[in-house]
Amino acid sequence: MKYADKTVIVTGAGHGIGRAIAGAYAAEGANVVIAELNAALGQKAAEEITRTGGTAEFVACDVSIEGQIIDLVDHAARKYGTIDILINNAGIANAHIKTLYELSADEWDKVLNTNARSVFLATREAAKIMRKNAAGGAVVNLSSTRSLMSEPNTEAYAASKGAISALTHAMAVTLGEDGITVNCISPGWIETGDYAQLREIDHRQHPSGRVGKPEDIARACLYLTEPENNFITGAQLVIDGGMTRKMIYEP
Repeated sequence: MKYADKTVIVTGAGHGIGRAIAGAYAAEGANVVIAELNAALGQKAAEEITRTGGTAEFVACDVSIEGQIIDLVDHAARKYGTIDILINNAGIANAHIKTLYELSADEWDKVLNTNARSVFLATREAAKIMRKNAAGGAVVNLSSTRSLMSEPNTEAYAASKGAISALTHAMAVTLGEDGITVNCISPGWIETGDYAQLREIDHRQHPSGRVGKPEDIARACLYLTEPENNFITGAQLVIDGGMTRKMIYEP
């Protein structure tokens, strides 16, 4: 129970990677605040965790809205006394993918506000609480290997993830003075659907021999936020089974 009595906020924790992260911290004794836009998913996640003996609550939050982020952090701090860890996981990807020629400024703004601006806002608010802790605090931002490479017509998503990676090292330098570490994880292919439906070729293209699972990212979050690992800050940890290191030539 490494995180007993610690308070952890995980944004976008109703499903997928965020859900696995929330569950991992709860299993280690943390008080987990599940910030989620989809009320049904958020409530279900909280109920599943509490049913298995963990401590979790759902708080409705649209991270693209500044006021809701402020309310989220204020609620967590008042209820649990402080905030120890923030996992900035919430983001949108496929909802606004259009060709570069069709993408509107409003659609661009929606992706950037949800994915990148929310990281700035949530970290700013949580750090105001963490800096008062004797042990400081820890922030982990979920970027993506799309901050390093791209497919066509993913400009808004790639820009948002690149911004998260840059924000990470900037905030690590700023917040280090207050005892707060800030790191980011850049996942590759993490299957959040039916893992059994993956093909052998899907696994073989990874040097690790398999496609990633949400639990792979959750374990990395636990590692980066352990107090004894506070020498790690400003880092970008790529977790992609080695895919970004594999050279592929067309036959």
